[in-house]
Amino acid sequence: MIDVDEGTAVGRTRSTLRSLEICAGAGGQALGLERAGFDHVMLIENDHDACNTLRLNRPHWNVIEMDLREFDPQTDPRLQGIDLVAGGVPCTPYSIAGHQRGEHDPRDLLPVALDIVEKLRPGAVMIENVAQLLKSAKFALTRETAEKRLLSLGYYVTWKVVNARDYGVPQHRERSILVALPFADFPLFQWPTPNAQPPTVGEVLLPSMSSKGWQGAVEWAARANSVAPTIVGGSKIHGGPDLGPDRAKTAWSRLGVNGNSLGNDLPEPDFVLEEGKGLKGRYGLPKLTIEQVALLQGFPPEWNFTGNKTPRYKQVGNAFPPPVAEAVGRAIAACLADQL
Repeated sequence: MIDVDEGTAVGRTRSTLRSLEICAGAGGQALGLERAGFDHVMLIENDHDACNTLRLNRPHWNVIEMDLREFDPQTDPRLQGIDLVAGGVPCTPYSIAGHQRGEHDPRDLLPVALDIVEKLRPGAVMIENVAQLLKSAKFALTRETAEKRLLSLGYYVTWKVVNARDYGVPQHRERSILVALPFADFPLFQWPTPNAQPPTVGEVLLPSMSSKGWQGAVEWAARANSVAPTIVGGSKIHGGPDLGPDRAKTAWSRLGVNGNSLGNDLPEPDFVLEEGKGLKGRYGLPKLTIEQVALLQGFPPEWNFTGNKTPRYKQVGNAFPPPVAEAVGRAIAACLADQL
């Protein structure tokens, strides 16, 4: 039995909701939480290109480029009484592609995130990761350790695997989300209700596919009549600008997309949609640009990504879809609003 103090978590006495975003990446979660009503006091990210992306799109955000392990939140008084600590800690320690080494993976930052929570005692916590972190029995001890630690700090915890397609994102993308709230606020929390049928790949990408006058764009969009398979962005060690392993590329080809690599431009008017050409029948199909993949992740078209092609694609592929972050963020905000 763990002794807990119901007054441990910091109370809130302000009129706005403020957040600290850790492992911010290219801003998918941060953008969604901004839409949900949170003002970001600070965003921590160690990737140089991703930091430039954040600064490009939101010049007013306070973006700090540093390793999260070196971050001491107690040195900045602006973080005292923060309402939300949120972030997508690296997924590679828990992903199949990352060999699921968990706490033994040097990239694992979940314990570091919990250290930050302990120092700040925010009004709420939101941590996003791959679905395997919650689904796999291999990480049962990891989940139990996190829950016990948060309980000792005065928080109850709820986990859920959510699918981005349930929140208007044209992609099958399962992610685990941990939400922790102080004892008094926790009974108020309800996971957001899934939306109606998501748009298809064709519906979302038809405007861009036809933007240069491609005559076959409408025919292509009719073929791309489902949501996309999970978009992967690779890690700093592995991965590149393609749309995933062979089974994913096969799924993309059924949607009329050549997943062998990313395209540099959109189809011209004379582009001919051909079936069965080249490697496994993928040649003769259009390639997606990075900007199009970002649309399938739920980013708005005006959100720009910086860096060379591979770093830009990794930012997009590793992002947390903004509409999902917004939906969960609104559910959290509803619990906190009465305490302001």
